[in-house]
Amino acid sequence: MSSSSFRHSLRRLWGQDKFSYSIRVTVALTGSMALCWYQDEMNLLIPLFLGIIASALAETDDGWQGRLSALMVTLGCFAIAALAVELLFPYPWIFVISMALAAFGLTMLGALGERYGAIASATLILSVYTMIGVDQRGGEVTDFWHEPLLLVAGAAWYGLLSVLWQVMFSNQPVQQSLAKLFYELGRYLKLKANLFEPIRNLEVEARRLELAQQNGKVVAALNAAKEIILHRVGNSQPNSKVSRYLKLYFLAQDIHERVSASHYPYNALAEAFFHSDVMFRCQRLLRQQGSACQQLAESIRMRQPFVYGTGFAEALEDLHASLEHLRIQSNPAWRSLLRSLRALAGNLATLDRLLGAASNPDGLADASDSSLLDRSPRNFKDVWSRLRTQLTPTSLLFRHALRLPLALSIGYGMVHLIHPTQGYWIILTTLFVCQPNYGATRRKLVQRIFGTAIGLTVGWALFDLFPNPIIQSMFAVVAGVVFFVNRTTRYALATAAITLMVLFCFNQTGDGYGLFLPRLFDTLVGSLIAILAVFLFLPDWQGRRLNKVLANTLTCASAYLRQIMQQYAHGKRDDLAYRLARRNAHNADAALSTTLANMLMEPGHFRKEADVGFRFLVLSHTLLSYLSGLGAHRDTALPNEVHEQLIDGAGGSLAKSLEEIANGLAARLPVAIHSDEEEALANALEQMPEELDEHQRLVQTQLALICRQLGPLRTMAAHLIKEAAPA
Repeated sequence: MSSSSFRHSLRRLWGQDKFSYSIRVTVALTGSMALCWYQDEMNLLIPLFLGIIASALAETDDGWQGRLSALMVTLGCFAIAALAVELLFPYPWIFVISMALAAFGLTMLGALGERYGAIASATLILSVYTMIGVDQRGGEVTDFWHEPLLLVAGAAWYGLLSVLWQVMFSNQPVQQSLAKLFYELGRYLKLKANLFEPIRNLEVEARRLELAQQNGKVVAALNAAKEIILHRVGNSQPNSKVSRYLKLYFLAQDIHERVSASHYPYNALAEAFFHSDVMFRCQRLLRQQGSACQQLAESIRMRQPFVYGTGFAEALEDLHASLEHLRIQSNPAWRSLLRSLRALAGNLATLDRLLGAASNPDGLADASDSSLLDRSPRNFKDVWSRLRTQLTPTSLLFRHALRLPLALSIGYGMVHLIHPTQGYWIILTTLFVCQPNYGATRRKLVQRIFGTAIGLTVGWALFDLFPNPIIQSMFAVVAGVVFFVNRTTRYALATAAITLMVLFCFNQTGDGYGLFLPRLFDTLVGSLIAILAVFLFLPDWQGRRLNKVLANTLTCASAYLRQIMQQYAHGKRDDLAYRLARRNAHNADAALSTTLANMLMEPGHFRKEADVGFRFLVLSHTLLSYLSGLGAHRDTALPNEVHEQLIDGAGGSLAKSLEEIANGLAARLPVAIHSDEEEALANALEQMPEELDEHQRLVQTQLALICRQLGPLRTMAAHLIKEAAPA
């Protein structure tokens, strides 16, 4: 391998988002292992390793100052939790009550945001690690400070590495998040190109469903990038590097709005222009732009210049030539369709310009409003307000906060009833498997059991093949790294890895073979407790709240429409209010997709409305694409004389209709299947004189498409409410 290709491989490896994580974990675990071997104190290994794991689980992205503050809070929580376990362990009744109260309080802290939720979850995990440590000593509590000190020392060691890494490579997570964002956008563009397949009777619904599910991934990537950039900016003026990334983030938002836009039903276009190459040329250009987005992602990840290809100009020219050829034929039946295709071509030309601008992000104009919404609580009043809104049985978080302590208490009882030796793995398994809903819990349960079985089997083989303690310690470090690299994407593999790590660590200080059957038995019992708790106690069946999720998508769509029409009244301005309405609409669409995916994991009776839900998802995503099409062309304000007709009249009426359907869904009240007013409005919007201004015509066309979407939405809403009526 040449030196240049070797450097390229290193650069590519460095650009992977999990690589830096694996380096920190490797250094932390290897350093602890080396210290224990050097001091000949292998009994210190397990608490140090467990402290490192808990600290890494508590880690969230932040600047070095924020990470340092979070580390101080984390270490304080860890110390209190570990000491409480040590002091209360000899008193079972006080212990289980304290554990239940702590589990409730720490789970509710998730209402304050991801950072607080991660620290709270890691604190619970470290509490169980402390229980395992006390249990290994036979339940004796002599030097109550010894085990907590080791656990906190391991956590502090990893935390120090994390802070130092943030000091040296503060912007690396921003690059990686933007790279992921543009990669997902590229995939969205390629899936959107499939809608322009020039064949009759195209299965548009299936392709729109796939597009809606991919949109959820784009929205998740947008939200993650926003949070990471916000941690670097805060309330201060961004430096030149962060300013460049902020411009790329806003560019991605613009591309997302453009690419999610629709200008006409695709089957009608394919039917009318079946013998033309115009659909093929639209498809080809979209695929090329999708590839360009993914090349941009690679350039950001590799920290190399992005060169936008010259072939796109030729593809655009070919598309315009096809449109001109169709116009010359003067077919009256094509008139409105050709206008929609011209609007589509204009949108693709703007996409071309936006992607070209990505070659020099520093040359992009600063946004008129570059503020980002910071949702984290700022004072105690915000904290109490967040917690108070969640203290209700309708809150999913509150129900999980009640369910988890019950499951852990049952696990604690099982430890004393049937498995007093090394039985605290039951509680640990229950803690990891018990999720806020049944679908996620079932998924974790299968992966946990499967991963544990694999880990034990591989461990058994490696114990015989490599009896040398030094080699086994190396395996323990490698297994720990594999766990962290895969814990969010391949949980079964991560579980197998952490099982191996535990086996090798315990074999350094005792008999690792003695853990095989107990660990498997504890995993089965803990998983059973978790799934029964989610199934029987305050279950959060997705179907029972499907109506509220659907209502939220329409409410957010209505707010987005109102913001778009305000832009047409006063001119384009990408202010925070508009961007927030747009993001909320896409977040609601993504939340519906996630809810339906979880529904498919539930028992048959509870997912009987999944089919209606998926059909509604196709309709709501189509509605969102028409809204995006309206938002994509707001560069020019409408003339004052049509404000009353289009902005206050049609736009306001459509927003009210969406809110009406949403209110009916939320309250499970009857929704009218047909509306004469909406039919009349759609007909009026579609009647456009030839001399009408092209910009106004485009706005009316998009509003008409939105209006025609209301009928199917009403039908689906009425069907859902009727199906749910007996319950």
